[in-house]
Amino acid sequence: MVAWKLIAETSDEMKRLARCLGEVLQAGDCVALYGGLGIGKTTFTQGLAQGLGITKPVNSPTFTLVKEYQGRLPLYHMDLYRLEDPTEELGLEEYWDGDGVVVIEWPEIIRQWLPEDRLDVSMARAQGERRVVSIEATGPRSRRRVSDWMAALGRRDTGSEES
Repeated sequence: MVAWKLIAETSDEMKRLARCLGEVLQAGDCVALYGGLGIGKTTFTQGLAQGLGITKPVNSPTFTLVKEYQGRLPLYHMDLYRLEDPTEELGLEEYWDGDGVVVIEWPEIIRQWLPEDRLDVSMARAQGERRVVSIEATGPRSRRRVSDWMAALGRRDTGSEES
């Protein structure tokens, strides 16, 4: 597995990092966002939506599971935090190979149903507002996407092999 780390000093920086990702995402891409409450998952999604050209305000779909937004590509924003029965057939898999981009907050709740090839983005607190953003590409498609993302950020693709 290949991993990358980015630092976001502020929430605006988190949005900028995510906006660059949104600019390179393609239909069928899936981004799984990991991290505790208040870590910045929805902030990240807001930046990603900007990169997809979405102008409508983006907020957490906590009570509806999925919110859809239209931009260069559709964005399917899922928040599974309040999902009561993760074994229940929800039909979320229909989104995996769809015409848009899927972003999932709290993906660990449905880990067994996640697409194999996806970007796993984990966020952790550092000092103050600072966040460490760790990225893992789980397949060839997601590796290409991260490479494009790093180029959009003006960085060399400096992923390191992890076991």
